Amino acid sequence: MRSESLQNFLDAAQSAFATRVQNPHATASLSRIFAALETHGTPSDALGSRLPPCVHLEQAANPQNFPDPTLHRLIETFQTLESDLQWWPRKGDWTNAGPGFGDNHANAMIVGPGGAERRSDVWIGASLVAPNIRYPDHDHPPEETYLVLSPGQFMQGLDNWFEPGIGGTLYNPPGILHAMHSGDAPLFAFWALWAEPHPA
Repeated sequence: MRSESLQNFLDAAQSAFATRVQNPHATASLSRIFAALETHGTPSDALGSRLPPCVHLEQAANPQNFPDPTLHRLIETFQTLESDLQWWPRKGDWTNAGPGFGDNHANAMIVGPGGAERRSDVWIGASLVAPNIRYPDHDHPPEETYLVLSPGQFMQGLDNWFEPGIGGTLYNPPGILHAMHSGDAPLFAFWALWAEPHPA
């Protein structure tokens, strides 16, 4: 059985993504993702755990910072769920990571491999980056849609850095190089990846 806290978060995430995403590729990806989530995965029995950078959640994930009711609900449901999540540092390549990156970021898988609900088809999680830290360049086969909940800049391919803004979204096609960079405030964002082949 899926926990009430996880289901409430997923419902809030579906609403928040749907009201903000305009890219048609992202819309199609999210449709596949939330249709798949109607079938439950395997609950994790692992205890939640934090890393030191999670101290920035107090600022980045404060519901009072989000007057928009859809984002406010998303953050509220995340706060209820957060104690069940395992936060971890990035694994793999750290190309172009900024100084201090290793000790100043944390990621949590909410649903997906190693998540609070374990499954292989859908990955939904969160990234938290301390102020003035550059996340490394990286790419991955699954397509990805971000919902950004803070100030901060993003890069895709050879394009210039840009700032989606609070409540902004972006779509990463499969395999595109991308990165993010916090400013004077911590960067906080949710991401949703469709990890299965597209239906014919």
